[in-house]
Amino acid sequence: MSKQNTDQRIVVITGASSGIGRGAAIEIAARDMGVVVTYNARPEGADRTVEEIREAGGRAAALPLDFSRTETFPDFARALRDVLATEWGAGRLHALVNNAGFGGGRGFEEMTVDAFDDYYRVLLRGPYFLTQALLPLIEDGGAIVNTSSSSVRPGDTEPGFSGYAAMKGGLVIATRFLAKELSSRSIRVNAVSPGPTRTRLGDNAFERFPELIDGLAAKTAFGRIGEPADVGKVIAFLVSDDSAWITGEDIQASGGYSL
Repeated sequence: MSKQNTDQRIVVITGASSGIGRGAAIEIAARDMGVVVTYNARPEGADRTVEEIREAGGRAAALPLDFSRTETFPDFARALRDVLATEWGAGRLHALVNNAGFGGGRGFEEMTVDAFDDYYRVLLRGPYFLTQALLPLIEDGGAIVNTSSSSVRPGDTEPGFSGYAAMKGGLVIATRFLAKELSSRSIRVNAVSPGPTRTRLGDNAFERFPELIDGLAAKTAFGRIGEPADVGKVIAFLVSDDSAWITGEDIQASGGYSL
């Protein structure tokens, strides 16, 4: 990968300090695209993502972003313009990956209005309005990828995920409608729905409760839970020209979970 390529396509990936966001950033950079990764609470994680990409010969930068605060999105767009200009000498994005979020695990009887609103602000309102804020920067023929969840599919109905899955389901529906609305600019809009994946969601649940892994792996056709790179490769495909004839779809990347 050339560090002097000023015509390099650039992709913004939210929530890329760990997990699927980091996996997607690394896979996208490996396909000779520049990446801007965002972080909220873990700047050191974003720095590690950027460092890993640069060590492999890629180009990357990091910016702070709180997905729950839509009022900050205009300032983020301005900061992004500055990074595009200074790091790449560019004024446009090729793609946006709306990945930032947090996990489910709150039962219906324990759900509060504030907790429900937290899901809404981060999992549905955030990606919807960040896409709107960055749309003027996205080039015609570009791509938008929204990270949803296998929990929106029949067969993956677990207690404690009604609020989480409702927002992820809303994001899948929004994906389909935005694909139609943005087709006049040939911008593709797709969702990817991971199954159980080794990430920090649920307050790093897999590390704190490793006994959960075997049960989830047993429900997966391939007998294991997903790794961030498994989903990252699918996201990299969806922002690449290899998926130029795909839009309005929700791609399940779960290794056959709950088949």
